[in-house]
Amino acid sequence: MTETTAGHIPGGPAVGVRATGAWLLLVSLVPALVCYFAFAVQLRGDIRSYQDYTAAQPCPADPPARERENCVRTLSFTVDATRNEPSRSRSSYVATLSGAPFWNGPVDFGDPGPLLRELRPGDQVTGTVWRGAVMTLAKDGVRQSTTDEPRDEAQMTAGLGTFTGLLAAIALWFGVMLLSAGPRGYGPYTWRSLGKPLLIATAVVSFGVAYAAFLLGVPWWVVPAVAVPVVAFTAWQFDRYRRQQAAGGVR
Repeated sequence: MTETTAGHIPGGPAVGVRATGAWLLLVSLVPALVCYFAFAVQLRGDIRSYQDYTAAQPCPADPPARERENCVRTLSFTVDATRNEPSRSRSSYVATLSGAPFWNGPVDFGDPGPLLRELRPGDQVTGTVWRGAVMTLAKDGVRQSTTDEPRDEAQMTAGLGTFTGLLAAIALWFGVMLLSAGPRGYGPYTWRSLGKPLLIATAVVSFGVAYAAFLLGVPWWVVPAVAVPVVAFTAWQFDRYRRQQAAGGVR
């Protein structure tokens, strides 16, 4: 929503306010879909992959290796090349491997340490492979996980889903209030007055609770259980305060 210095939506009339409200109702579908994907697809998939990976047994030594296996196989690789520099156009931290029946090629990491920065072409490393991807590399007792290794980080995914769900609810709330705006105007439902502070509060609470839950190791469902009522209370307080300001009750 845009405002003039006088605090009115351009065009001023109720038609412009209601058009903005209708636009917000439509836009609210986007974060709602992201929320659904985060909880219904990504969160479930991440949890299932992590459980399957931690429960996987070592592969038998005798049968030949296959390209995709549900068991965990340990293999020796040769490092052909490495990349350890940030880049916006390609993966920043990569080791290119060869020497195994399958799974040869580039392997991505989230950061350069502790192992990747020490690797040089020609080095021999030990890799663990699961379901067609390299999970970890190790050399001389130093081990580093790749970006393909499943992680127990469901709390952060729940934080994203909670944030986008609350964002959809806020957009829906603003849209309804603007559509129903009467002759007295649209009160505090502008970006500067209520939208911006509420967006910042929602992001801080959602991801703050998610990160705290991740560090403490509490279940992922604690994130929406805590963040939603906190943001709802904060929105109510912001709305109440701005209405009092508009009515001249707060100086």
